[in-house]
Amino acid sequence: MAASVRAHPWMGSSAPGVIEDMLREIGAASVAEVFEQIPQDHFRKSLLNLPPQLGSEIELKRDLLSKLKKNKSCEDNLNFLGAGVWQHHVPAIVDEIIGRTEFATNVWGSYQSDHGRNQAWFEFASQLGALLNLDVVQLPVYSWGCAIGHAARMAARLTGRRKILVPQFMDPERLSVLHSYCQPLELAGAIEIICLANSTHTGQIDLADLIAKLGPDVAAVYFENPAYLGNFEANAAEIARLARAAGAETIVGVDPLSLGIVKAPGDYGADIVTGPVQPLGVHMNCGGGVGGFIATRDEERYVREYNGFLVSIAETLTPGQFGFGLASSHQNSYGSREHGKDWTGNSTYLWAIAGAVYMSLLGPEGFAELGRLILARARLAEKLLAEIEGVEILWPASGFKEFVVRFDGTGQTVAEINARLRAKGIFGGKDLSGEGLGFGQSALFCVTEIHTTTDLLRLADTLKEVLK
Repeated sequence: MAASVRAHPWMGSSAPGVIEDMLREIGAASVAEVFEQIPQDHFRKSLLNLPPQLGSEIELKRDLLSKLKKNKSCEDNLNFLGAGVWQHHVPAIVDEIIGRTEFATNVWGSYQSDHGRNQAWFEFASQLGALLNLDVVQLPVYSWGCAIGHAARMAARLTGRRKILVPQFMDPERLSVLHSYCQPLELAGAIEIICLANSTHTGQIDLADLIAKLGPDVAAVYFENPAYLGNFEANAAEIARLARAAGAETIVGVDPLSLGIVKAPGDYGADIVTGPVQPLGVHMNCGGGVGGFIATRDEERYVREYNGFLVSIAETLTPGQFGFGLASSHQNSYGSREHGKDWTGNSTYLWAIAGAVYMSLLGPEGFAELGRLILARARLAEKLLAEIEGVEILWPASGFKEFVVRFDGTGQTVAEINARLRAKGIFGGKDLSGEGLGFGQSALFCVTEIHTTTDLLRLADTLKEVLK
């Protein structure tokens, strides 16, 4: 007797006859015909080794929870990982406000009819603009890497040039995203990415190499301040001056939490500024929690090249009352579809509201206090680790919250050291040994305001123990 065919409990299209009905409706003879444009060598040749399907919600919940319990969280362990997603304190009021039903909705809604949300978004843009000393801030895109990609394409449109210079010491994840945005060189709209040499003694961009590579075909120079490896770019103003003299745009990536203690990018010549939204009151979470901002001066040539949503303020017919709405929305992909400046996407607008709440709680003095605290804690961590035999701090006292620790003198690999630290409830720094930076067995450690002196002493003592 043939086994009966049942629908999968979690897949509506798996019911008997549904696929046949869909094929009949679109006029296709088979599922293979629907995907005939995909080369055959792209298809999997063997079946997936999937576990038996779970027939009830109770079984599904139990299975998911058992898998999730295998995770080791940063709440239960002492964490020194960063490199793109950082563990910062999120005030409880941030979660309270973004959890309100008028904000936490599964559809972001019609901007024309949502005055309150526009006002919250405007607060995000205006506060972040004050930090950056720039006037125009777009609502955040999916990630910092995406923001860099959009900024590079913006610079190419502005200049009509097709090359962008980036640091050799750049986060490989962000660089990978940038490559996706710049497209393969075989395509007509491609932007060529050229790496600038970094000094191994300081981490700074090599100015001689920059001068040699600048030319009439360079659309922009991109650098981060603080950089991927934590150090500040001491020659930021000179890099911007050289780029401007060559007719190129200066794109700067910045951690917004550093701006309470260092000069804003707009003050040393940045034309387009990008950075992460996650430090501004957004929790770390798997698969989400990130976002990237783009900002410029309030000049028409820049405003006309934005690809996303700009929220602005205007007077109303009633004196003293103001309205909040979108500016230049016709030029994005929602307003002009394929003729838009660049594709837009739904983006991470909820995190913009989290950022607005977070920035309003800190204020200018709060950012300065937070910046000084992070800097002091990071310096203490550097000092404690440098006292351990065989451990070296690369470019000490040169950055903000992240720094490179070399373990070559210990005779052990970062992988071995991190495994032993994990066994004792500590997440060590990001392993850099496989990124081709030339620093041997090194790791990127991150220290923020969540780390107490006791935490840092525990890290140092445990590291001494596992290195014996």
